[in-house]
Amino acid sequence: MEDPLPPTAGGPRRGAGPAPGGLDGAAEYFALLLEEAAAIEFEGPVVRARAAGADGAALAGLERVKLLALQVRDAFAARRRRESELAALFDTAGDLASLRSVDDVLTAIVRRARQLLGTDVSYLTLHDDARGDTYMRVTDGSVSARFQALRLPMGAGLGGLVAQTAAPYATARYFADPRFQHTDEINGGVAEEGLVAILGVPLVRGSRVIGVLFAADRDERLYDRSEVSLLGSLAAHAAIALDNARLLEETRSALEELSTATRELRAHSASVERAAGAHDRFIDIVLRGGGVEDVAAAVTEALGGRITILDEHGRGTPSPGSDGDLPPDPAAALTLARSTGRTVRDGSWWTAAVTVGAELLGGLVLHRDDELSDSDQRILERAALVTSLLLLIRRTASEAEGRVRGELLEELLGPALRDPDGLRERARRLGADLDRPHAVVVVLVEERGRGRALAAATHLAAVRGGLAGLNDGRVVLCLPGREPGVAAAQVCRELTTAVGRPVTVGGAGPVQGPAAVAPAHVEARRCASTLVALGRGGQAASADELGFVGLLVGEGRDVRGFVTATLGPVLDYDERRGTDLVGTLRAWFGAGGSPARAAEALQVHVNTVTQRLERVGRLLGREWSTPERALEVHLALRLHRLTGPAAG
Repeated sequence: MEDPLPPTAGGPRRGAGPAPGGLDGAAEYFALLLEEAAAIEFEGPVVRARAAGADGAALAGLERVKLLALQVRDAFAARRRRESELAALFDTAGDLASLRSVDDVLTAIVRRARQLLGTDVSYLTLHDDARGDTYMRVTDGSVSARFQALRLPMGAGLGGLVAQTAAPYATARYFADPRFQHTDEINGGVAEEGLVAILGVPLVRGSRVIGVLFAADRDERLYDRSEVSLLGSLAAHAAIALDNARLLEETRSALEELSTATRELRAHSASVERAAGAHDRFIDIVLRGGGVEDVAAAVTEALGGRITILDEHGRGTPSPGSDGDLPPDPAAALTLARSTGRTVRDGSWWTAAVTVGAELLGGLVLHRDDELSDSDQRILERAALVTSLLLLIRRTASEAEGRVRGELLEELLGPALRDPDGLRERARRLGADLDRPHAVVVVLVEERGRGRALAAATHLAAVRGGLAGLNDGRVVLCLPGREPGVAAAQVCRELTTAVGRPVTVGGAGPVQGPAAVAPAHVEARRCASTLVALGRGGQAASADELGFVGLLVGEGRDVRGFVTATLGPVLDYDERRGTDLVGTLRAWFGAGGSPARAAEALQVHVNTVTQRLERVGRLLGREWSTPERALEVHLALRLHRLTGPAAG
C-alpha cells in the first residue's frame, strides 16, 4: 500500500500523511514532542494513517508510539513542573538567606503557593497565644475584607483539624465535609470569599504547630500528592522564616539589653568619675580657703549648665556665666529642698539648700536642660554641704575679726585715749590705716535689725579696710578715703538692703589720727539724731549737707563759708554794681515777707522792691523764698551782719 504523500528528503511534515510503517510515524511524534504540542494533537498521525488505509499492524505500531510519546510528554511536563517548584523553593530559601523582613518572606511564600498550585486563593494563619485563637496573617488572591480579617477559634474549621493532627488535610467540597467543626463565623467568611476546595498544611516549629498554610479554589478540586508535598515544603520555609524572625527578635532584644546595660555602666562609671573629681575639687577649695564662687565653678565644670547662688530669702546672686537663671519660685524651691534635705527639681532648674543645723544660709540653683542622675544630684548636694562649710568658716572668721575691730573702735571712741601708737599698730594688723583720712558714720537702726546691720557693716569695713562696731546701741563705722556725705549714703544703701528696712545714717569728717575719731563720732551721731528730728528718718547726711542746721550740730563749723555759700551771688552783685540787694532782703524779712511794708521801710516804691526781689531770685534761685531755704537765707543775713566788714 503506497503512501499518498511520500515523505520529503528532510523527513515527514506535520499535516502530511505518514507512511503506514513505523519510522515516519515515530518521527512525527518526535516533532510533536519538540513543539510541546497539546495532547489532542498526538491523535493526528493515527487518524491520518487510518484515513490513508494503513493495515492493522501499522496502526497498532502507531498506537504504541503515540502512547510512548504521551508518556514522554507527561514525564517532561512533570519534570518542568518539578523544576519550577524547586526554583520557587530555591528562591524562598534565598529570601530567608538574605534576611528580608518576615512579612516580605511570608507574602512571597503565599504568592508562590498560589502560582505553583494554580489555585484561586492562598493564605496563611498563625496562632495567637495571648488571645487563644488563630488569625489571618497573609493572603493572596483574596477579595473579601471579612475573610481577610477572620479570627478562628482554636480547633475550628479545616485549619483546626490540621493544627490538632499536625497533618495536611484537603477537601474538594468544604461546606459538605463533616470531618471538621463548622462555625458560622468561618463559614460566613469562606462563603463570602466563594471558596469550595481547600488544602491546608501545618507550620511546625519543633513539635508544636504554630500555624497553617492554605491553598484554595472557588470550584471543586482534588489535590494530588505532589501538590500537597509542594505546599508542605513551602510551609516548612514559612515556619523557618517565622522561627528566624523570632530568633532575630530575641537576638535584637538581647543586644539592646546588652547595649542598654553597657550604656548604663558607662554612664555610671562616668558619674562615679565626675563625683570623685568634684569631691577632690571641693576638698581642694576648702583646704586652700576658696569661696562660694569656686564651689559654683567646680559644679558647672562637673555637671555643666549654669549655677546661681541664693541667699536665705531665695534671692539670686549670679555667679560668672549664670545669667541670673532662677526657677519660677526660687524661695518655694529652696524651702522644699531645706525640708527634704534633697535636690528639688522645677523644670530645668535643680535646687539644693545650704544649711547649718536648722539654719538656712542660702542655696545653689543649677539650670540644665538634661536630666540629672541620682549621682549628679548627690554632687550638687555635696556642693551645697561644702558651701555651708565655707560660709560657716567665713562667718566664724568674720565674727572673730568683727569682735577685734569692734573692740578697737570701742577704744577709739572712749573718753580717754591710751597708747595711740599701739592703736595704730593694732589697726594696721587689721588692714586699717588710722593716719589716712577717714569718714566716721553712725547708723540708727531698730533693735531687731541690729544684728544684720552690724554683720553688713563689719563686712563693708573689712572690704574697705576700715573699722566697724556697736556703740551704745548704734552701729559705727570708720571708713577710709571717702567724704562723709558719700560714705553715709553708701552705708545707708547697703545696710538698708541687708536689714530689709530703712536705716538713718549720719556722717562726719574726714579726720586723721586716732585722737580725731571720737569727736567725729559725736558729730556723726548728732547728724543722725537731727535727721530723725527733722522727719528725715531713713536718709543719710553729713553736717555740711544739713545746711544751716549743720551749724548747730557740727563742731568748728565755718560760719563765713556758710554765709558765702548761701548769699555769695547777692554779695558779689552788690559789690560789683553798688546796689543794696542785701538791705532789701533784710527789709523784706523784717516786714514779714511783705513787699509793701518793706517799701515803706526803705522809702521806695513797691515796684522797686518787687524788681529787687526778682533780681535776688535770679541770683539765688527761684526756691530761695521757700520756707526751708528762706530760713537759711535769713540766718545767713544775720550772720553776715555780725561777721561782715560792713553792716547792711
